[in-house]
Amino acid sequence: MLGVDIGTTSTKAVLYRETGEIVAQENNGYELSTPDVSTAEQSPEEIFLAVRLSIKNVMNHSGIDPDNLSFISFSSAMHSVIAMDEKNQPLTRCITWADNRSAHWAKKIKSDLNGHDVYLRTGTPIHPMSPLSKITWIQHDKPEIAQKAKKYIGIKEYVFYQLFGDYVVDHSIASATGMMNLKSLEWDKEALEIAGISADKLSRLASTTEILTGCDPDLAREMGIKTDTRFVIGASDGVLSNIGVNAIKEGEVAVTIGTSGAIRTVIPEPRTDAKGRIFCYALTEDHWVIGGPVNNGGMVLRWIRDEFAASEVETAKRLGVDPYEVLTRIASRVEPGANGLLFHPFLAGERAPLWNANVRGSFIGLTLNHKKEHMVRAALEGVIFNLYSVFLALVEVMDTDVTAIKATGGFARSELWRQMMADIFDQDVIIPKSHESSCLGACLLGLYAEGKIDSFDVAEDLIGFTNKHEPDNSHAESYRELMAIFIRISRSLEYEYEQIAKYQEKRSASVLRNAD
Repeated sequence: MLGVDIGTTSTKAVLYRETGEIVAQENNGYELSTPDVSTAEQSPEEIFLAVRLSIKNVMNHSGIDPDNLSFISFSSAMHSVIAMDEKNQPLTRCITWADNRSAHWAKKIKSDLNGHDVYLRTGTPIHPMSPLSKITWIQHDKPEIAQKAKKYIGIKEYVFYQLFGDYVVDHSIASATGMMNLKSLEWDKEALEIAGISADKLSRLASTTEILTGCDPDLAREMGIKTDTRFVIGASDGVLSNIGVNAIKEGEVAVTIGTSGAIRTVIPEPRTDAKGRIFCYALTEDHWVIGGPVNNGGMVLRWIRDEFAASEVETAKRLGVDPYEVLTRIASRVEPGANGLLFHPFLAGERAPLWNANVRGSFIGLTLNHKKEHMVRAALEGVIFNLYSVFLALVEVMDTDVTAIKATGGFARSELWRQMMADIFDQDVIIPKSHESSCLGACLLGLYAEGKIDSFDVAEDLIGFTNKHEPDNSHAESYRELMAIFIRISRSLEYEYEQIAKYQEKRSASVLRNAD
């Protein structure tokens, strides 16, 4: 069984035996274009090429007979938008979740267009990431595109259209658009009115377990598969990751920190938050995932590395080790709490729990006693503090107590960061064995779609864990005191964040004008 995950930075393909053993895997990357502070786009054709290449290379490397491939099941990043014309050609690049150009429309939807009620029905907080905001922006501010647009689709829909000639979207990706009614599983009338489109401008809605066959013969030949290979449409990367780390039982919480981050738990029916802080996305008709995504995860440590750590990078080269290892080593010399230095990690605006594209990052509490290692530690702690503030919102909405926290992503390679999570959350943190969790989740959903399993409990037999961290009580006590300050500061600076963002936008526009 082959799991394919169409991510923001690369497409991964992992071939598994039905026992969960990895046979072969492949990863092909592509660029994210960010020509200014608000734009974040990709080439849909480059991504589709990466999908084809990943499948082809896995089939080649494994040497399996295509007859023995049970199915291909898909995971995908959420919130992307591509406008397609009458000839089924893209009018835009793939506008990703990180694109903020619809920020003013998100604000207007939230304040003037009944946005909160739309969120309560659709489960996607009103934010520039959502296709609702993006399509509203295109329809109102980009008439040259809107007039030619036959369809508005996401990147997985683009891939499936190329393969099958059918515009189809699974309930999971659709539930992340801000335009699908979670109860009726149909496009929400009021959301469509806000966007200024009719339902025929969107794809056909389908269960995450729908199976398509009849792949384009030329593309099937190129990928080394049969035309009648079964394609499970699958779901979004976030909800599938919960299956892939075995965080699917009541009370089990998955935390992921990669470039960005997220915290999620599975519930049996859709539920939204009266305060609008968390999402609710479909996995299957009987499994729904609530949680919150954060923009600022590992990218914060990468920023520290690139902008502050030239000497540490050189040291790492000489020692033949990862620069991040050197950075976390110097951070480990500092006591928890970084001597009262707090870092608000909002370098790329923020989604949960603030849902404000205009918040900005900051160090608070700097004194002459603070050194670089304090700043590195404060940055690492700030990412976890922010995730914990999302966790607090999630716990409010959950009906049950938290029974386990399972953490994955690039951050899990750092023992210091893992322990920091256990201390800040004041909970045991389990690190599942290193799997491409979204690809494995996609394959388990494929087995479910095929009727080969009747629940996702089988994940327990496939996924062990490599580490378990217990909280250090003295550290947890120190963090509790700082956590309250961290939250109060981020809430009280809302007006100042807006003013700084306006100033930065004005300066950016001035620089562009002068360049022209």
